[in-house]
Amino acid sequence: MPMFIYRGRDANGELVKGKMESVSSNAVADQLVSIGIAPIEISATETYSANNKIGDVQGVAWQQIFAEKIEHKDLLLFSRQMHTLIKSGVPILQALDGLQSSTPNKSLKVVLKGIRKKLGAGSELYVSLSHYPKVFSRFYVSMIHVGEMTGTLDLVFLRLYYYLEFEGEMRQRIKSALRYPFFVIIAMAVAVVVINIFVIPAFAQVYEGFNAELPPMTKILIGFSNFMVESWPVLLGATLLAAVGIRQWLLTDRGAYLWDKYKLRIPIAGKIIFKATLARFTRGFALTFKSGMPIVQCLTVVAQVVDNNYIGERIDQMRGGIERGESIIKTASSSGIFTSVVLQMIAVGEETGELDNLLEEVAVMYEREVEYEIRTLSQQIEPILVVGLGAMVLVLALGVFLPIWELGTAAAQ
Repeated sequence: MPMFIYRGRDANGELVKGKMESVSSNAVADQLVSIGIAPIEISATETYSANNKIGDVQGVAWQQIFAEKIEHKDLLLFSRQMHTLIKSGVPILQALDGLQSSTPNKSLKVVLKGIRKKLGAGSELYVSLSHYPKVFSRFYVSMIHVGEMTGTLDLVFLRLYYYLEFEGEMRQRIKSALRYPFFVIIAMAVAVVVINIFVIPAFAQVYEGFNAELPPMTKILIGFSNFMVESWPVLLGATLLAAVGIRQWLLTDRGAYLWDKYKLRIPIAGKIIFKATLARFTRGFALTFKSGMPIVQCLTVVAQVVDNNYIGERIDQMRGGIERGESIIKTASSSGIFTSVVLQMIAVGEETGELDNLLEEVAVMYEREVEYEIRTLSQQIEPILVVGLGAMVLVLALGVFLPIWELGTAAAQ
C-alpha cells in the first residue's frame, strides 16, 4: 500500500505534518478530515510499477470473489466483545488476538490479524482500523479516535454497538417497507409481458377469422402486442442496457445526489426513507457529540454516514454555517430538512446544554414514526395497487373481450 506525506491544519489552525499509509490520496484526505485536520498538501512517497499494480488488482479481485463477506452482524459482535474485554482490563492486543482465534469469519480473521500487526508496529487503534474502510466506516474510525483521546474506549465500543444495532434495524425496516410494493410492481410488469406475448396473439388469430371491424382499444392492444412479439430481442437488449446505464449513472456523484433527492419524494415510501434518514442523523450526531467530538467534526462525520447525498449536503451546509459563527438552530433552520418540532428541540438543547440528550429523543421520535409508517404501509399502498390492477383489468376487458361480446351479439341477431 502506498505511503503519503501530508501537510494540514488542525482545529486550532496550527500546521500539522506527517505520513500515512492508504490506498489513495483521496482516502488520506478523508481520514485527515475525519480526525479534524484540514489537508493542505498530500503527495505519494512510494510508487509501484504498472505490472505490480495490475497484479495487485487482479489478486484483490480474485480474493474478493471467493472471500467470505464481513457482514453487519460480525461488526456488531466485534464491537460488543471489544467493549466487554476492554472493560474487563484485557489489553487491546490480547483482546484482538482472542477475537481473531474465536471468530468463525475467515475474512474478519485476516482483518484482525492486520490490525494486530499495525498495532504491534506502533500505530494507534483508529489508524489501524482506517486501513480497512470497507469494514470500518469513517464514522466508526472517528469514534474510536475520540475514545482513544478521552480514555473511554470501552464506552465508545458499547455506544457503537448500540448504534450499529439501531442502524441494522432501521435498514431492515426500510427494506421491509419497500419489499411489498416492489414485488407487486414486478408481478404486474411480468403479467403485462406474458399477456402481450402469449395471450393477445391467440385472441388476434380468432379475430382475424371474423373479418370484422375491431374496436379502437383492441387495435391498440394488438398493435402493441405485435410490436413486443416482433421486437422482443431489441426491447430486452434496450432494457438491459438501460439498467446498466442507470446503475453506472447512480455510481456518479451527480447521479447519486439526484436519486437520493428524488427518492425522498416518492409517494408513501419517500416519507419513510426521509424519517429513517433523519433518525440516523440525529442518533449519530448525538452519539458523536456525547463522546466529546467537536460539533464541526460531528457534522463532518455524520454527513458521510447518513446514506443520503442530498441530506449529507444539507448537513455540510450546517457545518459551514457553524464555522462562520452561526448558531446551531439557525443553521438547522436554513437547512430546510427539519420539522418545527425538531427545531424547537434543537433550540432548547442548545440553550440548556442538553443537545445530545434531546437529539436522542428526536431520534426515538423518528424511529417510532418509521415503525408506525411501516405497520400501516399495506393500508396506505393497497388503494394505489387496487386502482392500478383495476385499470389493467379494465383495459384488457375492453380490448380483448369486448370484440367477442360484440361479435356474439351480431351473430345472435
